[in-house]
Amino acid sequence: MSTTPVKDFLSDFGDLVRFMMRFFNRFWRRPFEGRELLRQMDEVGSKSFLLTSVTGLSIGIVMAMQSRGTLIRFGAEAVLPNMLALSIIKEIGPVITALVLAGRLGAGIGAEIGSMRVTEQIDALEVAALKPFHFLVVTRVLACMIMFPILTLWTDSIAMFGGYIESLIASGMDYRIFISTAFESLRFSDVIIDTGKTAIFGFIVAIVSCYLGFHVRGGTREVGQAAMRAVVGSSLLILLTDVVIVRLSLLIFGDV
Repeated sequence: MSTTPVKDFLSDFGDLVRFMMRFFNRFWRRPFEGRELLRQMDEVGSKSFLLTSVTGLSIGIVMAMQSRGTLIRFGAEAVLPNMLALSIIKEIGPVITALVLAGRLGAGIGAEIGSMRVTEQIDALEVAALKPFHFLVVTRVLACMIMFPILTLWTDSIAMFGGYIESLIASGMDYRIFISTAFESLRFSDVIIDTGKTAIFGFIVAIVSCYLGFHVRGGTREVGQAAMRAVVGSSLLILLTDVVIVRLSLLIFGDV
């Protein structure tokens, strides 16, 4: 059997690791592209609020509807808010938000930088000694790392609101009972760890997308392939990284 696919994968992975090391070696050095960083934070954050709002609302309502019948059969309908809070804040909210943003941002970043590469705009910046790596890569990676946790908190909040709306319609639950029940088993470490891990997810989405865009060779067809690979690759890495982070958090902090 040919080992070419394995060699290609290992070669690409090695190049990605070197690209990551290049980021860590340069992100704290001048020039600091503050204005571009703010623009990218706006691109990542405010322009994703509607998408994450719809995602969170649907997650909360659907989870409440799906879980209610099962909990009623066991006489445990009262724990529905608590179950929603634990499942949404600890796992579903962060992962779904990261995957949704990977679909939106991964393709956009990969296609944008890839288009600049094939039209030789990046080469022109390098010739002009304007350090395109700082302007194009560092700003996007930092913007994603900053905004992913903020968007995750927003998605979690909207999801809990959706769960409350469903509980209000289905059983007339008072909002004070819903809130007090929802957070009685949730620890501060759960919120910090499970929301903070989305900064790592943001790093993955941005660094993979920038790497694929930065190394596009060819024409528009290759740009489209880079955008597609950015979404697929970052989504897979998010799921694999989540397994590792959850395992480590259980070893350090224990279960609920």
